[in-house]
Amino acid sequence: MTQDANSLAGRSLMQVGLTCRDLERAKSFYRDVLGLPFLFEVSGMLFFQLEGTRLMVGLEHTKGQPLGGSILYFDAPDIHTLGTALEAKGVRFGGPAHVLQRTATHELMLRPFADPDGNALALMGLVPIS
Repeated sequence: MTQDANSLAGRSLMQVGLTCRDLERAKSFYRDVLGLPFLFEVSGMLFFQLEGTRLMVGLEHTKGQPLGGSILYFDAPDIHTLGTALEAKGVRFGGPAHVLQRTATHELMLRPFADPDGNALALMGLVPIS
């Protein structure tokens, strides 16, 4: 199936997110106990690589919030175009896409939104720097 520039059809699920209360304890568990390759840490989030999918473990947003909720991240190297198309279909984003990480050639960008039940979703794209 090919990617549709106006929907999520044909796109990969590129990242799954979990929340934690202790970032260093989580890093030790996922890296040292489970042996997942550690990629990087930024803004209270740890990133590990699995085959074809990335795992993000981040600190709880609100002290004492229930843990266990997941966030689905959809591959969107065309994050600006796709975001505009989804907005036209009624998707309400929490704001514009923002940069999580920069390399010499790309920016890792994120644009969160929610489904009608409030489940967390996001577009995530490795966007070439022009």
